[in-house]
Amino acid sequence: MTTTVTGASRASGGVRHRRPRRTPVPFLAQLLIWAGAAGVLGLWWSHTTAVVGPAGWLTGAGRITGLLAGYACAVLLALMARVPLLDHGVGTDRLARWHALGGRCTVSLALAHTLLVIWGYSLTSHTGVVSETSTLVLSCPDLLKGTIGFLLFLATGILSARAARRRMSYETWHYLHFATYLAVFLSFGHQLSDGADFVGDRLAQAAWYALFIGVAALLVWFRFAVPLRRGLRHRMRVAEVRPEAPGVVSVHLTGEHLDELGGEPGQFLRWRFLARGLWWTANPYSLSAPAHPRHLRITVKSAGAHSAALAHLAPGTRVSAEGPYGGFTARRRTAAKVLLLAGGVGITPLRALFETLPGQVTLVHRARRTVDLALRAEIDAIAARRGATVHHVVDEPGGPASPLTAAGLSALVPDLAAHDVYLCGPPGMARAATGALREAGVPARRIHHESFAF
Repeated sequence: MTTTVTGASRASGGVRHRRPRRTPVPFLAQLLIWAGAAGVLGLWWSHTTAVVGPAGWLTGAGRITGLLAGYACAVLLALMARVPLLDHGVGTDRLARWHALGGRCTVSLALAHTLLVIWGYSLTSHTGVVSETSTLVLSCPDLLKGTIGFLLFLATGILSARAARRRMSYETWHYLHFATYLAVFLSFGHQLSDGADFVGDRLAQAAWYALFIGVAALLVWFRFAVPLRRGLRHRMRVAEVRPEAPGVVSVHLTGEHLDELGGEPGQFLRWRFLARGLWWTANPYSLSAPAHPRHLRITVKSAGAHSAALAHLAPGTRVSAEGPYGGFTARRRTAAKVLLLAGGVGITPLRALFETLPGQVTLVHRARRTVDLALRAEIDAIAARRGATVHHVVDEPGGPASPLTAAGLSALVPDLAAHDVYLCGPPGMARAATGALREAGVPARRIHHESFAF
């Protein structure tokens, strides 16, 4: 069934649209990463006089992959340090994709390093691979710790695979990743003690220390010190928990100087509720209304133990928040017309954007049932107030459906190809919508996606 709500017509010709400037941050970040990798290869080159025979080639390749794996560990940690310049300039989703790709590369490099070095050393010493493995692990300084670090990396990589990740909660996945900190610590000592490119080279050692100490400082500051300081500054508490739809609640929060957080419509924060069973994890939830100096609101669907527990929060519960994060904001807009396309609780960040984006804005909210259309009343009120169009689309039996296809979307939104599209919903819906939008002629650069995946 399709329900359309159109507000009173309001001229939008007087709204000036200013084309946003492209940020150089993604390009500069990638340039810096590749420059560092080139520097690592230069380190190997400067310490290699000649490569002779199969053993030399295997050992040399093992040294290269080991250096690159160590460097990649630092890059991975830096990408997830929640540095505001990276997060706002690159975007949280994009950083997460870089991190996932980098994680697969790191595990592959570490595995290649281990196999190549053992194979090369076994050829040099004319021993079997198993015998050489035990000799290296038990005789080389810090190599036992390095082996434990490698096994931790391998386990994290396996558990981060999509098939395994779908079978665990966000909290479990999040805390398993803390094992990577231990893995990096154990591997760091092994590289400096056993790496031929570091032994006796004080400058190389100093550069490696500077790289990892710098990344550790970013992690400590942005992931621990800043949230603690903000918690003391803003003194946030739960004011009210209000049901919005089956399994969906809005958590209203009060505090001091909340405007200093700088949260823009479309962004999210990582919320830590200091209640029993919840204080140990910080989960990402989007703002579902524009920020106010004394009030904030998030709207959450029960999808796990943490999100389900929010429905039972007591007023007065202390709250700590990290952020705001994400580039899913008005700054991504490039066209005069905007379509906001939400699936289920994906309406959360789009509701805040719907209230604040200037010009001609259309909102399409898809859900399985009418009762699942969270925040519907206030969305309709916003549409009436600003003269915008809302399409509430549900798939209840007996009612006409609007398929998530190029033809279906074009029927709801005339001149669809001329729109910027902000898309937020479950992964399956997002993939189908992206394909339909591209088929309808919307350029990929105008499709802005906020992912629900972790």
